[in-house]
Amino acid sequence: MSQRASAKDALDDFPTPPWATRALAEYVIVPEGNCLEPACGRGHMSAALAEYFDDVRSSDIADYGYGSVIGFLESTYEADSFDWVITNPPFNLAKEFIVRSMKIARRGVAMLTRTVFIESVERYDGLFKDNRPSRVAQFVERVPMVEGRLERKASTATA
Repeated sequence: MSQRASAKDALDDFPTPPWATRALAEYVIVPEGNCLEPACGRGHMSAALAEYFDDVRSSDIADYGYGSVIGFLESTYEADSFDWVITNPPFNLAKEFIVRSMKIARRGVAMLTRTVFIESVERYDGLFKDNRPSRVAQFVERVPMVEGRLERKASTATA
């Protein structure tokens, strides 16, 4: 099994292919109202979300030239201030992003994580036991993500 090791303070910059975000909006959720994308990076996911939502607010802890510079976990967003929170969170902070998002979202939270994220007693006890996912959507084909850039092959999909 292939594993990726990153420094604890790494920004985890793995851009999401737009087609993967479109698949989420078209097959998994009902995109209505407004949306917060709190780990927007260069805006690939945000731009695709804007095709489906009335308003998309985008931010990231680092300045990638897109959205506001806001550390999501330290942010001051009020409870129930967005209809949806949708993002590809830093893997090492995904649990914290989910917990924070659940306080902010009125309708739903959608997180793009590696499948291995749902596997652990710690995550079950600390997250899923009391907040079971309503859906787990698995891609049929691999979603190519490369650190620091959008993979050229990732701009389209066969599905």
